[in-house]
Amino acid sequence: MRDRMIDSFEEIVREHGKAIFNYIFSLVKHKELAEDLYQEVQISAYSAFHTIKEPAKIKNWLFTIAGNKCRDYWRKENKAKQFWKEEVYSYSSIVEASPLPEEEVLDKYTAEKMEETVMLLPEIYKSAIFLYYFKDLTLIEISKRNNIPISTVKTRMKRGKEHLRPKLQSLA
Repeated sequence: MRDRMIDSFEEIVREHGKAIFNYIFSLVKHKELAEDLYQEVQISAYSAFHTIKEPAKIKNWLFTIAGNKCRDYWRKENKAKQFWKEEVYSYSSIVEASPLPEEEVLDKYTAEKMEETVMLLPEIYKSAIFLYYFKDLTLIEISKRNNIPISTVKTRMKRGKEHLRPKLQSLA
């Protein structure tokens, strides 16, 4: 039984392996990373292979595993970046010398320009973005303050950022 399972899994890998690898590569755009994720997909698929009830849907099942592995990688990567952004740089700022006066003026000017740009947004988006970025309220606090569901706050934040993106590129 086990030998038959291994043979059929190898056959599936031969049949769909290249397509799965190409799918992963199209998502991550890095060959070595795609190879690593492809191996993880194979391991996960082999481990759960015995649970397949509909062999006709095996290709979709493999693509789902591949997509999930990529998402897991991105989540882990974003957490690491967030750590470096929040933790490491906050420690390094303790050691750094105070910024030059020109840098302070430039930062203040940029912040003022950003605030002015946010104020030009339609009211529905302006409120959420202003409260979040300039008043440091959490999404939950904005939700309670405006008496709207948190999902609505998230949607308004996303759409507000989409409106802001082209306007703020001129500040960069």
